[in-house]
Amino acid sequence: MRPYAMMVNLEQKHCVVVGGGQVAERKIASLLAAGAAVSVVSPSCTEAMREWEQAGKLTLRLRPFVPDDVADAVLVIAATSDPAVNLAVYEACRQAGCQWINVVDRPDLCSFTVPSVVERGDVTVAISTGGNNPGLAKKLRRQLEAWIGPEYEDYTLFLGKMRRRVLALDELRPADKRAILAELLDDRFLHWTRSGESERRDREAAALVAGWLERQEKA
Repeated sequence: MRPYAMMVNLEQKHCVVVGGGQVAERKIASLLAAGAAVSVVSPSCTEAMREWEQAGKLTLRLRPFVPDDVADAVLVIAATSDPAVNLAVYEACRQAGCQWINVVDRPDLCSFTVPSVVERGDVTVAISTGGNNPGLAKKLRRQLEAWIGPEYEDYTLFLGKMRRRVLALDELRPADKRAILAELLDDRFLHWTRSGESERRDREAAALVAGWLERQEKA
């Protein structure tokens, strides 16, 4: 069975992470970045988790896991080093009716897996091997990070700004707007972004739009 790929809005959704080590810390960091309301359950935790709690970013329960911890959770991640505890979290989720459970190193118990991700501003590229080969996913992520460089953050902002501007031009036909947006994807605009020539990029983009408007006026 092939998993269904989707992006999920977790803002203010209650998510539970069971575990206090480095693996759990990475999972928590991603959930916090997504705006989730995170609860962490573990007898011990990393320093980063304590700092997040002190900053009011999460709820920390420094004790062993109990089934009631997942009672109202939308999403649960079992990330301990104890297989028995992870299995207990899975069973508690089944009893509580929690649909989204991830058990680290047990893809057979997961209703979702967490992909390896490359993020550049609004661009997110996710690589998944279905939980069967995380090493390959990490290798592919490193390769993509080299190809999709940090300039893509500014580049996507530029494209978004231009798209909104073009779509707002009532003088142009839908086909003309699609043609302009397609030309803005030409590599020269990415090159100017990468080389720091943002003023030239913006100037050329404005000239491109002006040219289409002028042709429309003469038509």
